[in-house]
This record gives sequence, structure tokens and C-alpha cells, in this order.
Amino acid sequence: MQIRKSRKHAAQAYSGGAMQAIFQRRPRFLSNPSPYRDAAFEYEAPPMRLVFDQTDAAMDAYSKALSDVVDLVGPSVVRIHPAGHGRQGVGSGVIVSAEGLILTNSHVARVAPVLEIVTADGRKLTARAIGDDPYTDLAVLKVDQTVTLPAARLGDSKKLKRGQLVIAIGNPLGFEATVTAGVVSALGRSLRGDTGRLIEDLIQTDAALNPGNSGGPLVSTTGEVVGINTAVIAGAQGICFAVSSNTAKFVMTEILRHGRVRRGSIAVIAQQSAIPRRFALEAGLSEQEWGAMIATIDANGPAGRAGLREGDIIIEADGRVVSGVDDLLRLLDHDSIDRQIAFKVLREGRIFEAKVTPKERREK
Repeated sequence: MQIRKSRKHAAQAYSGGAMQAIFQRRPRFLSNPSPYRDAAFEYEAPPMRLVFDQTDAAMDAYSKALSDVVDLVGPSVVRIHPAGHGRQGVGSGVIVSAEGLILTNSHVARVAPVLEIVTADGRKLTARAIGDDPYTDLAVLKVDQTVTLPAARLGDSKKLKRGQLVIAIGNPLGFEATVTAGVVSALGRSLRGDTGRLIEDLIQTDAALNPGNSGGPLVSTTGEVVGINTAVIAGAQGICFAVSSNTAKFVMTEILRHGRVRRGSIAVIAQQSAIPRRFALEAGLSEQEWGAMIATIDANGPAGRAGLREGDIIIEADGRVVSGVDDLLRLLDHDSIDRQIAFKVLREGRIFEAKVTPKERREK
């Protein structure tokens, strides 16, 4: 078969780079076709300018959306490092009030008692942590100077959807005001933090994060902060996490009101434990395989006074199944303090109920 096609059209189609520019095949017999000869075709490329215009317009809109967000939120992003130590220990933060309140990570705030803040316009200020919560890896800083600063707005992270475009702004590896973009890869992730406790309600994104991005904002295309960048999976590409803005709002409110994030305690040390098959059958727990076994208990604490003892397996609390320590910790939030809660406990094949009133947990 003899094939002929216009080189000019082919070059235009290939070099245009638009996936929509696909050749249309228009068969046309050459002159004097013979049944003893192969039919030959010509390929003619469709007009390309319209395709290019549409692609360029879409790319321009995408770029403008990103740059508009950066222009809006960028001035609120700060660099953080220990005062008097140059650029050592660089992290990021985001200003959330004009009076100088800054949200960042707990592991950034804990590097020194006094921190130097460098704003996007180059101003150097000092700040101190007015409260931090290692269990969510969040902290609130307050600038020492009397200033008026550009503040970003915290959005509602519950409105996020997978696949939604997000932008990370920060100072990775000391490179100031770096912008990366990606999508929301997943919602509601959990990740075990430095304390050993699960950090809940994390946003997973493929927006590139590196050391120094910690504490910087994850921003939606509406210009709202929807997360505080916190962690990456070492050795993986495109698996990064941010604490949701709704968690950040709660932590900030608790810190501003009480100077700390309040949580309940029943004065026990527990561990996840399999429910022995024989005990499960005797107690009618055929569908529950795990619980939280009490390893150590303070006899004068809330659980001890309610009659719980070492070796008991907590299987339910406040009407919710407890299949491990994480479930128990999740239950003991600020709402549990001084509120009587019904605990169901498995002891030697028998279930009994105890009324426990958690007290506020005091950090050592």
C-alpha cells in the first residue's frame, strides 16, 4: 500500500502537544484505481488553531487560579527558626490573625523557647508558643511585637473532596516562599505521631512537601487554608499529609481558652489484646475479636474507683465498640471530662458494666 501525507500538517499535529489534536482519516482513492492495486489513502490533519486556543485558555485559567491563591495567601506564610541560630531548624507557619497569632507544627515550635519569624516581606520578629499539642502536631505562636500582619482564613476541611486541587506554600530546605500544587489524594487518614498516638483526620496529598514545609498551609483554590502540612512518608513519592483545618480550629480554640488541649483520662495503661475465643463465646461476642486490656491501673483513679482492675478487657465505652487503645483514646476527648460514661468490660468470660467518670489528663 502506498501512503502519502502532508509533512507540514503532520509536523503541526505532532509539535502542537495537545492530545486533542488527532488526525482524522479521510479516505480518497488515487486516480485510476485498479482492482489489482492496493488502495492508497491520504491523511489530512484538521485545523489546529482552535484546539491550541482551547488548550492555551485552559492552561491560562489553571495558572491564574494558582497564582491568585499564592498572591492572596503567600503574604501570610512565614519562616520559623530558633532565635539567634540563623537558618538552623527552618520550618514554616501561617498567620491566622492580624495581631500575630501563627499556626505551625508542634515539632517546629518545640525547637526553642524563642523563635524568629521572618515574614514574606522580610520583616524579622520574635514569637513564643502560647500552647502546643503534640498529639495533633499543632502549636499556636504569638508574635512579641505589636504589629499588624496579613492573615489567612481557615476554611472548612469537611467540604474537601478527593481529586480537588490544593496548593502547599512553605520554606522547604530553606528555599523561601516555595509553591507546589497537587490534589487531595484521600481524606480521613490516620498516622502515628512521635508520641505514639494516632493523629486523626489527616489530609493526604501529592503536593510535594519537604523538610521545612512543616507548619505551612495547604490551601484550596478559593484561598482558604484547609490544612497544616505536617509529614511525608520517607522513601515514598507523592504521599504527604496535612492536619485538617477543622482540627486546627479546635486545637487553637482550646489553647486560646485554656492554654492547652484538654483530654480525659481514666488513669490506666492499656494495650490492644485479642479476646480469648472461649471467653468470647461465653460472653456472646462472636463478632468482636479485639479489645483494650488494662495492663496497669491507678487504684485511686477513675477506673480503679469504679471497680476495674488489671487484666480486664474493655470492649465498649459510651455505646461505642472499643477494639484497641486508639478507640479508647479517641473516646477520651475534652467532652468526656467529668461526664459519667458506661464501660463494658470482659472479665474471665463474663461481661459487666462500670460507670467511670474521666478526669482531665495532666501532662507531666
